[in-house]
Amino acid sequence: MTATPVTAPPAAGPPKWRYRGPLVAVAVLIVLAVEIVVGWSALHQAIGQLRAPHWGWVAAALAAEIASMGTYARMQRALLRGAGTKVSVRRHVAMAYASHSLSVTLPGGPLFSTSFNFRQMRRYGASPAEASWCIAISGALSSGALILVGAVGGILARNTGSWRSLIGYGVAAIAVTAAVRLIAVRPRLLERPVRALLGGVNRVRRRPPQHGADRLFGFVVQLRAIRVHPARFALAAALACANWLFDALCLWMCCVAVEVDRIGADRISAVHLLIAYCAGMAAASVPVVPGGLGVVDGALVLGLVAGGLDSAGAVAAVVLYRLISFGFIIGTGWLVWLLLRHRHRST
Repeated sequence: MTATPVTAPPAAGPPKWRYRGPLVAVAVLIVLAVEIVVGWSALHQAIGQLRAPHWGWVAAALAAEIASMGTYARMQRALLRGAGTKVSVRRHVAMAYASHSLSVTLPGGPLFSTSFNFRQMRRYGASPAEASWCIAISGALSSGALILVGAVGGILARNTGSWRSLIGYGVAAIAVTAAVRLIAVRPRLLERPVRALLGGVNRVRRRPPQHGADRLFGFVVQLRAIRVHPARFALAAALACANWLFDALCLWMCCVAVEVDRIGADRISAVHLLIAYCAGMAAASVPVVPGGLGVVDGALVLGLVAGGLDSAGAVAAVVLYRLISFGFIIGTGWLVWLLLRHRHRST
């Protein structure tokens, strides 16, 4: 009787998710190639316009983009200062540049950016609760400000649907504010649901039911101690709106800088440009490729053309805008990140 040979189980191939990244990259490259072939005429004209821009308007566009980054940094500063931690504007600006570069260029960038912001705020003296609160509220304010700017643009364009959207966002904001205030005044309302959630997590982790409860509720007590004056919160909200508006101003100045006024820039109004800008920024929220390359650019070009620009002028304006908002700002942010890292290691 011969022994039955034992065959080794077939080797498991690489997980399917490993192929998603290359497939997405290939799909984006194919789309870009098709866009170049179809729009070669407009692209050729756009390259010609980019060779001789109005450098004064280019400088103004760069100044507007720097102001946009500065207002975001000051928004975070207003929130953190309202929570009780005073940090210089210079440090907040450096943190804004570095975290923005991490967010838009790395895979899973928002996670790296959030972690970086948290560590920096802790180094600047903020408590864990203050740092977490500031990061969460600044993100919510920034997203809400973009929605508000887009809704107002739709209203000014006489889009009746934007009225309903704006009212809906307002009601939602009031409800969230009331809920947060109720929880801040009566934090014991969170005790039962938090303990139930913590118990479920601990069962999965095979820990005692109350493991980590003291630390978690201590964190909640710290959050309760945070009191921001309404004036500072209103200032932060205004700075969040200014952040987007300065960025949109940079796009408009890029339109002027490439001389698209000679081929139709005078036909695009501030409202239509604002709507095109919000469409591009909404496309940026889809994390397909770093920085939304190709996705954001296509949305901006389509929006500007729909607003009345010539296709060649729209392409030239968007390329110049992306050189400033992506190339210059991201490059500066990575230099700042390297400098902050070097300083941290040397201390």
